[in-house]
Amino acid sequence: MAVVGPADETPDVPTVRANPGDPRRAVEEAISLLRGDDGRTVVGIDPGDRPGVAVLNGDTVVAAFQVPAAEAAGLVAAEVADAADPLVRVGDGARLRGANIVADLEDVPVELVDETGTTPHLGTGARGMGDVLAAVNIARQSGERIEERTVEPTAGEIQRIKDRSRERSADGRTIDEALARRVAVGELSMTEALQEHRTGG
Repeated sequence: MAVVGPADETPDVPTVRANPGDPRRAVEEAISLLRGDDGRTVVGIDPGDRPGVAVLNGDTVVAAFQVPAAEAAGLVAAEVADAADPLVRVGDGARLRGANIVADLEDVPVELVDETGTTPHLGTGARGMGDVLAAVNIARQSGERIEERTVEPTAGEIQRIKDRSRERSADGRTIDEALARRVAVGELSMTEALQEHRTGG
């Protein structure tokens, strides 16, 4: 005959509490408990014009994205909002884009990772997956803890921004070097720089 003891003698069993509006996070936590992962949420970012972003829980990839650079920090904030001890690892390539993403990340520790060799060879049918797979590999590598990333744009980077401004402008305008530098360091968007150029601001 089974004897049921008082409620306070119930075995200590891990409990996952689900928010009806976010079932994915509860499933991720349950899978992590079953697999015995350490459960830490680590986000890897392969910076660029459309960064690859990978979210790992322990060693399991639970989400992957590719978004415009301006949306990367907001996406990361949403993904780590309920995580107990999150960590973000950013690849050291695409220096200007990476520096802007790091500047936009708030209240989360960041590591800068050497991304050499993180983009795998892509076979047939895998086009467009390189940045996302690189983000997974970046998330799995330890890096150097940083508070910010200050990058001085090179002459080549400034020239590429000026060239892009001419391509983006309906009337073939090219922004000057000072505006291009402000775009490079994230002070202005290209649209804002073109507007300032038009108005002489």
